[in-house]
Amino acid sequence: MNPQSRSKPPTVATEPRTTTRPAPRRLALLVAMLVGLTGVLSSGLVTAPAAQATIDGQALGARYNGAASDITFRVRSATATRIALYLYSAATGAQERVSYVLTGNGGIFARTVSVAELNGLGITGTVYYGYRAWGPNWPWHAGWTKGSTAGFVSDVDSAGNRFNPNKLLIDPYAREISHDPQTPSRPDVAGYRSGANRAVDTGTFAPKGIVLKPTAGGVGTKPTRAFKDDIVYEVHVRGLTRNDPTIASAYRGTYRGAGLKAPYLASLGVTAVEFLPLQETQNDTHDVDPTSTAGDNYWGYMTLNYFAPDRRYAYDKSPGGPTAEFKAMVKAFHDAGIKVLVDVVYNHTGEDGPQGDKNTYNVFSWRGLDNSTYYSLTGDRQSPWDNTGVGGNYNTFNPAAQNLIVDSVAYWKDTLGVDGFRFDLASVLGNTCQHGCFNYSRTNSGTALNRLVAEMPARPAGGGPGVDWIAEPWAIGGNSYQVGNFPTGWSEWNGIYRDTLRRDQNKMGVDAVTPANLADRFAGSSDLYGDDGRRPWNSVNFVVAHDGFTLRDLYACNSKNNNQPWPYGPSDGGSDDNISWDQGGVAADQRRAARNGHAFLMLSAGTPMMTGGDEYLRTTNCNNNPYNLDSSANWLDWTPDADQTTFAAFTSRLLAFRKAHPALRPANFYTAADTNGNGLGQLEWFTPAGTSPDGAYWGNANNHALAWRIDGSEFGDSGLYAAYNGWSGNVTFTLPAPPSGKQWYRVTDTSTWAEGPDQVASPGSEALIGGASTTYVLGGRALLLLIAR
Repeated sequence: MNPQSRSKPPTVATEPRTTTRPAPRRLALLVAMLVGLTGVLSSGLVTAPAAQATIDGQALGARYNGAASDITFRVRSATATRIALYLYSAATGAQERVSYVLTGNGGIFARTVSVAELNGLGITGTVYYGYRAWGPNWPWHAGWTKGSTAGFVSDVDSAGNRFNPNKLLIDPYAREISHDPQTPSRPDVAGYRSGANRAVDTGTFAPKGIVLKPTAGGVGTKPTRAFKDDIVYEVHVRGLTRNDPTIASAYRGTYRGAGLKAPYLASLGVTAVEFLPLQETQNDTHDVDPTSTAGDNYWGYMTLNYFAPDRRYAYDKSPGGPTAEFKAMVKAFHDAGIKVLVDVVYNHTGEDGPQGDKNTYNVFSWRGLDNSTYYSLTGDRQSPWDNTGVGGNYNTFNPAAQNLIVDSVAYWKDTLGVDGFRFDLASVLGNTCQHGCFNYSRTNSGTALNRLVAEMPARPAGGGPGVDWIAEPWAIGGNSYQVGNFPTGWSEWNGIYRDTLRRDQNKMGVDAVTPANLADRFAGSSDLYGDDGRRPWNSVNFVVAHDGFTLRDLYACNSKNNNQPWPYGPSDGGSDDNISWDQGGVAADQRRAARNGHAFLMLSAGTPMMTGGDEYLRTTNCNNNPYNLDSSANWLDWTPDADQTTFAAFTSRLLAFRKAHPALRPANFYTAADTNGNGLGQLEWFTPAGTSPDGAYWGNANNHALAWRIDGSEFGDSGLYAAYNGWSGNVTFTLPAPPSGKQWYRVTDTSTWAEGPDQVASPGSEALIGGASTTYVLGGRALLLLIAR
């Protein structure tokens, strides 16, 4: 998510965690408990006996004991003076069956409840629960009843506390939640705010946590493939199948439906599917008016809970159903050899209300439990600190708030089976201060960035167990643009790769792109990742992503068109600088440009990411910010025309070529040296004349043609040669020598003359071109790929 191009849309399982938490985790917990203890002692709260003090991060939330005869509830707050647990037999429309005041100890509030007792009170099925909290700005008063203001001092105090016992709070560690704050029957969230609505009691309609028992079924065998060997397919889980006639209608747009697409993605050549956010977000109201766009949140970047899979994407929406169905989906992908990566949003939450009014922020969960722990605040503690443009920053430097991030990620990894994570606006996770400031640090060991990798190590370069860590390395404010400056263990969305290729293709003669710029991106961006010990595959290369134009629209739209009628709009926001061009309005040239962009992506060192549906040249009709469109504009179209089918064949064969050639997937940066003594450099660059570029050629932005040869023998592979012509007219390339005893054969020429199902030759059917000094006339704005046979 690029904040500059997007406007803001208005229970616990009992299975053990498999991650062993090392010393840094224990130290962080100790700090968090000391912080919490300080807050509790200052409030005058009497703590529980020592027997109640067995606390760890895993135990926060609600969990059955082994015999399922009791449920223990634990929630953390450093500044609350009283927390009460409210238990319900239904998610909405009913008062609580019982409530209990929790016992506080060191900032942890806890209570164990007998299941038999709950049964006697009428809670015989699913246990729904929430919390009410009191603190310095609203201390407990014996005269308080639901909907009263007894004890009220202020909506916010000088320390930033925003306690309001009239607001039932979601447990931050709940494993599922019952529904969103906005529902079809209650679309207005004003009741969740303080100020004029501070006395509105939310108990009958607020979301509740669901106490989960262990879910059946595993997640299959996790792929251990090296990240350098992955091809990532970014897609929305609902959009993947919502419009797919091959999927039973009841399963379309669900986790179950997505799992049914695993064989297709495997056949396409995809090795990792990266889903847009799947944690609970506000979207329950989307189906009330299918053509509504106001306030809709299709992409899902406004998180309500960091553990719960969003039940809207489940075919089985009953308690426990989303969790079980998600795990079954993960298993389906694992069984097909495909990793599951998830886009996660730990930089802000969906709890913010209207900006600029300190008394009207929504109180759903974190804010009502411990505002200054979970959020970065302004210096006067009266408002959230916003470094993203889409809501107040999550307080990633606070140890307790970090614990929640780490525990959440570990749950998705260990229990739900996720293989890797892409972190939205990830530079916020490198913040080194809490309130009234923002300062990113790559090296500070206390940041969330470094804790995650220290406690859950990255997958090794050669593959094996581990996590694929991916950062979107920017936000808006302060020093938050950090492409190339993330810690070891992190890969990054390489926005410089994206922009360099776009500028060279679409802004020739307008933006200066030198051959050296292009070569840096093709060869893995060593200028960005080589100085800190990272590798080419830490560069996640992409031409387009969910945020912005699709691959087709990048080459078919001169500017955004977001203010159009349903289903392609209206959408607000969106960048005005898309580095796009409609290629003169010629459809054949638009497809050629898309082939060039996709070919360059698949031939570059690094880890390529494509966007779902781009294999069929999907379009959003020039809407570059369709975050709010739960419509056919965002759903993948599975009824392609002839040109789209041809492009899909081109895509699939390119993916297969990349997978078949390790020379395109180097573990280390290429070198110009001849490391095996066969007379060929590992990677050598050429001008169209077949000579080595000199400094003048490299630095001249008026040169728009470049070629390179890879000595595949150094990778156990064939020799490869590629020529790129960015000019509008033909360019003649003189071919360098192939490996000894070999000749050059054409794998593909992206020119229009070759368009068709066999534009990428199948192995063994490549056309003979010749040997050293053979000339090849490459058409304008095209790419040539040869293999030595």
